[in-house]
Amino acid sequence: MTMLNIKMLRLLVYIKQFFLDHLKKLTANTLGWLAAIVLHCATLPSLLAIMSGLNDKLPSIDVILFIWAGLVLLFARAILLKDQLNIITIGIGFIAQSVLMAFILYK
Repeated sequence: MTMLNIKMLRLLVYIKQFFLDHLKKLTANTLGWLAAIVLHCATLPSLLAIMSGLNDKLPSIDVILFIWAGLVLLFARAILLKDQLNIITIGIGFIAQSVLMAFILYK
C-alpha cells in the first residue's frame, strides 16, 4: 500500500468514528428542535382559518393550554441548558402566536 492509501484509510476511520460518536447527540438535538416547531404549528391552521373567516370555531382551551404548557417546559429546559437555538425558536413562536391571538381577539 502506498502512503496515500494509508492516509486515506486513516481519514475514513476518523470520519466514521466521528459520526458514530456524535450522530446520537446531533439527532437528539434536531428532534428536540423539531418538536418545538411542530408544537407551535399545532394551532396555526385553526388560528389562520379563524382570521380568514373560513371557520368561526375556536380550538378547545384545554388543547391550547397543554400545548403552551409543553412549550413553556421546553423553553425552561432550553434556558437551563443555555440552548440558544431553542430559546430563540420558542421565543419567536410565542410572539407569533400571541400576535395571531391578539388579531383574533381585537378583530
